[in-house]
Amino acid sequence: MSVHLHINGHACDAEKGISLFTCAEKLGVPVPTSCNKQGKCKECVVEVTEGMERLSKPSPEEKHLKGAFRLSCCTRLAQDDGEVRCHTMRRGAMRIEKHAFELPVHGPKWKREPAVTRDGDRILLDGEEIDRGTGPLHGLAIDLGTTTIVMRLLNLETGEVVADSSFENPQRFGGSDVMARIQYDTDDRTKTLQRTLVGYLSRAIAEFPVDPRSIYEVVIAGNSTMRDMFFKLSVYSIGQSPYQSLTELELADGKRTTTSLSETARKLGLPIHPKARVYGLPIISGHVGADAAACMLAVDIANEERVVAVMDIGTNTELIVGNKHKVLAASCPAGPAFEGGQITFGMPGLPGAIEKVSIADDGTVQTTVIGGVRPEGICGSGLVDLMSELVRTERMNSLGRFEGGPHDFVVAESDGRPITFSEADVNALAQAKGANVAGLQIAFAEYGIRYVDLDVFYLAGGFGRHLNLESSKRIGLIPNIPAEKIIQIGNASVEGACIALLSRTKRAEIESLVRRVTHCRLETHPGFFDFFVNGCQFAPVENTSEVPS
Repeated sequence: MSVHLHINGHACDAEKGISLFTCAEKLGVPVPTSCNKQGKCKECVVEVTEGMERLSKPSPEEKHLKGAFRLSCCTRLAQDDGEVRCHTMRRGAMRIEKHAFELPVHGPKWKREPAVTRDGDRILLDGEEIDRGTGPLHGLAIDLGTTTIVMRLLNLETGEVVADSSFENPQRFGGSDVMARIQYDTDDRTKTLQRTLVGYLSRAIAEFPVDPRSIYEVVIAGNSTMRDMFFKLSVYSIGQSPYQSLTELELADGKRTTTSLSETARKLGLPIHPKARVYGLPIISGHVGADAAACMLAVDIANEERVVAVMDIGTNTELIVGNKHKVLAASCPAGPAFEGGQITFGMPGLPGAIEKVSIADDGTVQTTVIGGVRPEGICGSGLVDLMSELVRTERMNSLGRFEGGPHDFVVAESDGRPITFSEADVNALAQAKGANVAGLQIAFAEYGIRYVDLDVFYLAGGFGRHLNLESSKRIGLIPNIPAEKIIQIGNASVEGACIALLSRTKRAEIESLVRRVTHCRLETHPGFFDFFVNGCQFAPVENTSEVPS
């Protein structure tokens, strides 16, 4: 007898007593580790989606893990029949947006002037020698997202992209959103989340086709929590009203002159040149973090005459409105629903995820699945399409209720198992959407414009890149404005990090710009609740500049 084990889509029959790590090795599934399966590095985390009861009890090395997460080196098959399904925290097939598209170009292209330069065989950082050699000079731009990580390796002398890498954020065992991770990190006190992330980054760096010691600077973009946690700062204050980073508090007390961060690679544990500088872009305020600052660099808002908006929809949606004269920013606590979290059959953009949905006149549901394989669940763009089609065909009303009473809507069949969508799923998505709409309404009202006054609406991030615009407008996820005003620009955050890496002038520009941004705190706005409630409805978001009565 044996257990039928599935890991990252690969399957085998395995005997009682064997570890999940060993099974993965036999299947050729790479599992991150740096401690040779001793349970010390905490990198070999897997999420068990089926058959937890067939596994050994958690070991002392796993005390930091909760729920469905286990260390694969410590977890063994405890029974000799049934099925177990799990996946690693680094699924290479996940669709992660690594590039930016259709970014504006204003006047002459900015000058390449990295902080790392060469003087003969002397390698200088801000004019000070840190190494000697004649080989190439490299730098890293990293976008630390709550859900995904994107890394881009650049030749600092030519600006050429040498390689890139992307993977799921391995910190997900600490929670799917920033507030959960703040609580985890505060309770843990051993920097487990930081060490796990550094382990994954180290493995990715080792896979680049260059000597890691030739990497002399790193620029980090990410929301306030991800950035501060990476730099080993306490993130407790970000989780408590008024939700400020330690860097903000120290700036207010006169203890620092900027919210940006700088540390050596040695102190952070990155396996690059030990004297390399790791620079964390400045945050704007609260949960409007360094990723929003990077987006502002990417769209060149500091030199923009037009009125533009940038919206990066995710677990924590960032919203920026303005131009060179005035900029306003807000963060919307949307949660993980549009990234597949809290949804019965929700999943990331992996092969098997339904990414497009349409309903024909006869009620037939047509779907497009990533990878062209059998469907396993629904990712964010598919969820938006599905709700739009349910509204369009009047199978669901604007309040998110199914016509004919509550029941599960069957989206597809997979090996005799229905993939369904319920009113409970709708409710989770409605609340995520309501937070985003409240942010839009308040930010535009505070700025003093209506949607019709907007010249360009940039949709940033991987989720925004793959949205169907008409579906998004129909359910009120984005403003109901002409499609020609909307540009889906992809990963503007990593693009901004690259600009900061290659140009000291642009880095100084963003340091100056963040000080001029007005932070719109949604939670203290008197109209937030009304906007949120209205935003939970599945109807187009029209122009408004007044608090609803």
